[in-house]
Amino acid sequence: MYFLFVLLFIGFLLLLSSFFTVKQQTAVVIERFGKFLSIRNSGLQLKAPFIDRIAGRVNLRIQQLDVIIETQTKDNVFIKMKVSVQFKVIQEHVYEAFYKLEYPHDQITAYVFDVVRAEVPKLILDDVFVRKDDIAIAVKRELNEAMMAYGYDIINTLVTDIDPDIQVKNAMNRINAAEREKTAAQFESEAQRIRIVAKAKAEAESKKLQGQGIADQRREIARGLVESVEVLNNVGINSQEASALIVITQHYDTLQAIGADTNSNLILLPNSPQAASDMLNNMVTSFTASSMIGEQLKHQPKRIKDSKKSSLDYNPSDTSNPDDPNAKPKK
Repeated sequence: MYFLFVLLFIGFLLLLSSFFTVKQQTAVVIERFGKFLSIRNSGLQLKAPFIDRIAGRVNLRIQQLDVIIETQTKDNVFIKMKVSVQFKVIQEHVYEAFYKLEYPHDQITAYVFDVVRAEVPKLILDDVFVRKDDIAIAVKRELNEAMMAYGYDIINTLVTDIDPDIQVKNAMNRINAAEREKTAAQFESEAQRIRIVAKAKAEAESKKLQGQGIADQRREIARGLVESVEVLNNVGINSQEASALIVITQHYDTLQAIGADTNSNLILLPNSPQAASDMLNNMVTSFTASSMIGEQLKHQPKRIKDSKKSSLDYNPSDTSNPDDPNAKPKK
């Protein structure tokens, strides 16, 4: 009975060792006496004890490998690039992935180094940042051609980081800062120009309105003076007396206004009635002189025309005196 119990126990252990499980997205390679037998997928599987063995397990999920490469650009700038390669084992080619390639990560890294160091030296530093997607596409194309034979599918390749030397980055930052300061200075200059133009337009409009106001003021003053003279004429005061009365009144009004203003500077003005009379005489004299100058300016073009005509009639060979009464008339 003891011997039977031992045999049953050994048989139970052998039965248990014949069964094994395979996880999801995993493939198991089974060998018999060291020779490939089959590939088992996920689930509960059975193998012959002591004859079959599990040679290895292959991960069928998407994996990522980060490769850091130091290379040189066309303008002799050394940069470090980080290329992320996403790949997986093709389920139908587990045999090739397990037996043909022992270290897939090293193989992928070597191809990434080869492609990047062939593409980046063709570009300057600025173009490397702009065309990083082209570099990633070139890496993916090269890896697909090489790794497809080993049962690997390259899902995607990404250039996730471009890190130049620290001195180069500082220089690039200074260039960008200077460019932005230049742009800001241009905008500030344009804004200053707009402010100056707007201020000039406002001043021009202000002067225009001020001139119109002064003209309207003088027009109303003149109209008021005319009305005042007419009112005084109606009561028997002639125009000269009315003008003198208006000048005297305005003279004293001015003195009163100056005296009432506490902030006014010291102004010396004559305050006698004779001063107003002198002012009126001076005004009349100025008006008379202005009228005479205007009349002279009206007749000036005629005198110029007569002088031009006399210069045309002048003959240098004629030695006769035009004032001589015995001179012969010209033909």
